[in-house]
Amino acid sequence: MRKSKKTRDQLLDELRNAYEAGASIRNLAATTGRSYGSVHSMLRESGTAMRSRGGPNHRSRLR
Repeated sequence: MRKSKKTRDQLLDELRNAYEAGASIRNLAATTGRSYGSVHSMLRESGTAMRSRGGPNHRSRLR
């Protein structure tokens, strides 16, 4: 059974908000029960500005 467009749009908004608040894609995937690739695709579809690899705690940024 496919989710309605409204439900998908709500999920995209929730994922985007959580990611922009600092959640990792892996964490979002685990929380939603979706694959890493699926969450990544949905974030890009929603126009989310993607962080560089390593996220906000990347060691090179802490120096």
